[in-house]
Amino acid sequence: MLIILIALFATAALSPMLFRVLRRNAFYVVAIVPAVGFIWLLTRMPAVLAADPTLSSGAPNAPPSLSIDWIPGLNIGLNFRMDALAASMLLLILGVGALVLIYCGRYFKNDDPQIGAFAAKMVAFAGAMTGLVTADDVIIMFIFWEITSVLSYLLIGFSQHLITARRSAMNALIVTTFGGLAMLGGLLMIGAQTGSYRLSEWIEQSEQLVATGMFVDVAIALILLGAISKSALVPFHFWLPGAMAAPTPVSAYLHAAAMVKAGVYLVARLAPGFSDTSFWVPLTVGIGVLTMLIGGYRALKQYDLKLILAFGTVSQLGFIIAIFGFGTAEAAFAALALTLAHGLFKATLFLTVGIIDHNTGTRDIRKLSGLRRSMPGLALIAAIAVASMAGIPPLFGFVAKEAVYESALHLDTAWGIFALIGLVMGAALTMAYSLRFLIGAFGVKPKIAGETTYKRPSLIFLSPLLVLTLCTLGLGVYPKLIEPLIAHWSLLQGGPGQMHLMLFAGFNPALGLSAISVIVGILFFWLRKRTDTGAPLRRNMISAEEIYRGSINVLDRVAIWTTGRTQRGSLSFYLGVILMVVLILPLSIALTVETPWPTNWVIADHPAQLVIGAIIITGCVIAIVAPKRFMAVLMVSVTGYGMVAIFALQGAPDLALTQLLVETIVLVSFVLALRALPKRLWVGLTEIKWGRAVLAIALAIMVVYIAIAMMAARTEAPISLAYPDLAYYEGFGENIVNVTLVDIRVWDTFGEITVLAAAATGVASLIFAGRSFGQRVRAHQVAPGSIDRGSEAMGDQRSKEVGLRVARRFATSTNQDWLMAGNTLVAERRSIIFEIVTRLVFHTVLLLSVYALIAGHNAPGGGFAGGLIAGLALTIRYLAGGRVELSESMRVAPGMLIGGGLALAGIAGVIPLLFGDPIFTTYVWEFWLPIFGEHKFVTSTIFDIGVYLVVLGLVQDVLRSLGSEIDELSEGRSPIEQHDVTHAAASGVGR
Repeated sequence: MLIILIALFATAALSPMLFRVLRRNAFYVVAIVPAVGFIWLLTRMPAVLAADPTLSSGAPNAPPSLSIDWIPGLNIGLNFRMDALAASMLLLILGVGALVLIYCGRYFKNDDPQIGAFAAKMVAFAGAMTGLVTADDVIIMFIFWEITSVLSYLLIGFSQHLITARRSAMNALIVTTFGGLAMLGGLLMIGAQTGSYRLSEWIEQSEQLVATGMFVDVAIALILLGAISKSALVPFHFWLPGAMAAPTPVSAYLHAAAMVKAGVYLVARLAPGFSDTSFWVPLTVGIGVLTMLIGGYRALKQYDLKLILAFGTVSQLGFIIAIFGFGTAEAAFAALALTLAHGLFKATLFLTVGIIDHNTGTRDIRKLSGLRRSMPGLALIAAIAVASMAGIPPLFGFVAKEAVYESALHLDTAWGIFALIGLVMGAALTMAYSLRFLIGAFGVKPKIAGETTYKRPSLIFLSPLLVLTLCTLGLGVYPKLIEPLIAHWSLLQGGPGQMHLMLFAGFNPALGLSAISVIVGILFFWLRKRTDTGAPLRRNMISAEEIYRGSINVLDRVAIWTTGRTQRGSLSFYLGVILMVVLILPLSIALTVETPWPTNWVIADHPAQLVIGAIIITGCVIAIVAPKRFMAVLMVSVTGYGMVAIFALQGAPDLALTQLLVETIVLVSFVLALRALPKRLWVGLTEIKWGRAVLAIALAIMVVYIAIAMMAARTEAPISLAYPDLAYYEGFGENIVNVTLVDIRVWDTFGEITVLAAAATGVASLIFAGRSFGQRVRAHQVAPGSIDRGSEAMGDQRSKEVGLRVARRFATSTNQDWLMAGNTLVAERRSIIFEIVTRLVFHTVLLLSVYALIAGHNAPGGGFAGGLIAGLALTIRYLAGGRVELSESMRVAPGMLIGGGLALAGIAGVIPLLFGDPIFTTYVWEFWLPIFGEHKFVTSTIFDIGVYLVVLGLVQDVLRSLGSEIDELSEGRSPIEQHDVTHAAASGVGR
């Protein structure tokens, strides 16, 4: 299971590169992975059928499972389970997924630049659905659940230039995410109640859970809310027809065979244990039947072929969930059969619409006529799929519908009678809109002048539809082929009893109900055809979509009102609000409880600490009263460098080194940003905002007070006492700080670098919005001495002529082998000494950064410190040569460094899973080298390299945004424009 899962996501990552070489033919290569997964699944069927589905994972003769520890402290693991339900869903996910990818090979244009990303998302979606249906841990299942929401958002919004696509994608994301959050609450409630997050164990303990009463009832209701939002049941049904803005392959896969089946899967998974809870039947049977009727009625009113199928899908999903909601073994048997049948015929029909739209340019049934003569093969395939959807023998849809009627006839409750009537009426509507689809697409319309001849689709274009059609026919004629798998799932509820999947079970009530639904459906279609005026649908009541849009509009207005009163553009206001909250909340708690107080006071461990403290306090005071921003920034840095000295005195060289580097980078960043700000601040104590001063002093006193109280409140030995042994024996390193970051608390570090990556991306997006910032400015694109030429007149006119001559001679020298981009600066703005020093130290500093990275496991350093040192090397080069020199030195884009570092850190954590170990497990490799002697390599170094790259990319982003961008803005024109102006002036153009 894990190998297939990894293979799908790995294929998604490699897809863009494949498509650059093979173009759209790469779809056939990508389709191999789900196809191989489908074949692997077939080989696992004997083991699935031989297992006992009533047993939880880990028990003898339980379904095949895989368990890997992930977060043992939270009782969360990578637990996967392959039972009959998971296997049935995977038949659709992998089988239909492979066929849809093959179909895409002829659906898209060969030169479409977006198909690589599209294929990656499709394959990743298959991987997410595979993980969702096989996950036995509900937290893992929820992670995959949300991944499908994000990927569906991206796929629905594939046509980014269309506002309808963007809006539909956002609607789908908001609705499914809302349901997902409600579901998460329910999952956590059940997990807290049972002490376990395994689905198989929940089912095993379901009797005790249901007996606990309302708590579990509410939890299951929240979970069902997530399921019905995902499967587009009323009142969330509106997002699915809107999602038809996506390309047809997306509709065929996500909205017929995969994504919308996630809610169906969850209901099916929980039904054996929780169908007796208070809200189960109303939310499944009640809403399911209502959805079936509303969806069928709306489908009968549509003119777009995809919308007919979309509302039909809504109707069918309500049908399936209502049957699963019965909670009986017969219902589970019938509903699972209908789920498989629906995936086959609905995927076929969506792909049919794709071919029609591709070859004719329209999906409007009022504009199509005579397609059955132009495309007879496609018409036959569509007729078979439509007949299966309508429940016509001898197709699998008919067999499944007969089983559904048989299971519903066994119910003797009021809900059973309501459901049976609703199912018959829903099936009649299905028959009606099936005829509307078939005749609308392939019939001859007398009102349309003549018949248009269209190009017939190629055999390879039709091949996925042929395979799906053969499956529909084959399983209809010989349903025993799939019955063992479906019956095996119903064993969890006692087995289907006398029920079987049969093409003809005799003249019984179920067959009579099928005949009634077909006849009434034909009548519905005839009445609709007689009254069809082409006018838009008129309603006398508000729709769910209108309620949703109204809610979103109200939310937008509230957000605008709140933003206008809180987001004032004043940094001091924002900081004041934050500090006020930090002051009031902790202090109110500290003052209302008994606070311990230390008995022994130590003013200082070393006399030097008193001196350093005095310097820090002096720097703070001067920063407050400093008349200029530059002086204030320098004084703030004095406090930071003072902390470096404190750390060094306390025997913390790693902290001292990191603080030193961070303070230096921050100082440079502030100085660069100051160029875009006024020079002066307030002058004198009389202009200080005393309200702010009181807040700051109160916060400082509160922090000191709480820190003292916390130190005095300790009664147990600190956990850090165990860190030395953990670092040396578990992390295989002598540097406790670095081993803690990359091993002991690696999850914290991974979260931190993820935040860094997100922050860098956000800053770059804001600063470089509206233009591409991935292109580098080369030195040869800028005329020599052109940068900062506009500020030359602002230079010191009293500069000595001798110094200017030397600087100009140095600037125009052609014997430089390095730092060539310095030629782009005007001579007066260059420093000979600084450029020479840069040439001497740049590579040395880079080597020092690599040394700090490698040696950091056993000595002061590490990836964070190494990345900062490398960033300082780039800073030096930028200060010496300007923004063009910075661009020359950035051989790899910051985004690539940050993304690559984050990916490398993630890969370092995932690789241990391949060896059956928990994520982020550390390995050590000891070896001997001539001359150098014994050495060892610890795999957590790979994670540290990722940290190094992320930090280096972040520093590059800072230099690029606060340095190069401000440089360019101050010049008033881009480097390319400057080059064009200079070239035009030299050639006499425009005179």
